[in-house]
Amino acid sequence: MIPAVDNLIRALSKLPGLGKRSAERAALALMRRPDVLLDPLAAALQEARDTVCCCPVCGGFAAKGAVPCKLCADDTRDASLLCVVEEPADIVQIERSGGFNGRYHALMGKLSPSRQTGVSELRLRELVERLGDGGVREILLALSTDMEGDLTAGYISEMLRPLGLRVTRLAFGLPADSGVGYSDPLTLKRAIKGRQEV
Repeated sequence: MIPAVDNLIRALSKLPGLGKRSAERAALALMRRPDVLLDPLAAALQEARDTVCCCPVCGGFAAKGAVPCKLCADDTRDASLLCVVEEPADIVQIERSGGFNGRYHALMGKLSPSRQTGVSELRLRELVERLGDGGVREILLALSTDMEGDLTAGYISEMLRPLGLRVTRLAFGLPADSGVGYSDPLTLKRAIKGRQEV
């Protein structure tokens, strides 16, 4: 194959959700219709590169020149509640839900011995610095429910224990429009433990 196409396939395969075969199909589709697919994609990527950054306060996406981001600058949000997430994309998802009106802090990952992601790779120092002013009363850990997410949540809760803050975690349970028969044992166990009054 042509080296430029190989490079495109390698670059696309690094994206989440795209394996080698999917990246190859995408690259070949882009090359077949460069004026309709490749050129607009290249322009959109360049525009994003030129105009989007991570907010220095929360770590979420922000427009360059408009930092802190609009969520951090919004005075109507509850500054006493801080939601800690793994990635900026998690902030987007939580905002879409409409169920949270506090502030955010993206860690930029989670503790992962297999990926060699340790404490120094996460935005934990920035988290502690944000808590220094005393305005935050509760930390909501909105982290994955896998082993690495549990490890990260445990580390953060131990780290924050001396500060006397309330540390909570998202409730575990069955997904909407799903049934018991489709759930894994760990999800069912957590749903039973976290049961609520009706």
